[in-house]
Amino acid sequence: MNSHIFAIYLLSLPPLLLAITFHEFFHGYIALRMGDPTAKDAGRLSFNPLRHIDPIGFIALILFKFGWARPVPITPANFYNYRQGMLLTSLAGPFSNFLLAVPFGVLLRIFPNLWADRLLMPVWIMLQLGMSYNLILCAFNLIPIPPLDGSKALFLFLPARYARIEFWLERYGFIILIGLMVFEQLTGIPIFWGWINPFKNFLGKILSGTLPII
Repeated sequence: MNSHIFAIYLLSLPPLLLAITFHEFFHGYIALRMGDPTAKDAGRLSFNPLRHIDPIGFIALILFKFGWARPVPITPANFYNYRQGMLLTSLAGPFSNFLLAVPFGVLLRIFPNLWADRLLMPVWIMLQLGMSYNLILCAFNLIPIPPLDGSKALFLFLPARYARIEFWLERYGFIILIGLMVFEQLTGIPIFWGWINPFKNFLGKILSGTLPII
């Protein structure tokens, strides 16, 4: 690995840890607001990234821009309103990543020439990474394959006759997800990136004024 790539990996760590921490914290926070203290009782309402990181998922996210964190424990039976609680708690993570992408993008728009200063270029790279990683996590988690958040929201609106499909996907969804990720890496067929890249580029350009470089 050359020094340039290694530097990019190092610079990616702070914005990536921040994105993961916000995502998981807000799952637990919204669950608490909806009546479920499970995440709070488990010590997961924390901005300490060590409480949320899954080591393998974190490494995968750095290397492949796909990965996962430790899921926040939720007890839906505690919700004041089951459907509303499930919907808001599920969407809290992706929405938090979108909100976190906003200040990164705004700073890039306000200071568009940071890249031209050798001393400030690392700051520009971290802003780019912060915006891009958060938009990637937002888009990725909206994909309706368990255990991603989009699946939980989707099945709330499907008729009860689809419960068997939901149960099957909950059982095998993670394996399907990993299999599709590996297939995409090996073949270059944009199964996920066909959705994630347009999402990232469209919102990234709106926020920062230019297409994300990462």
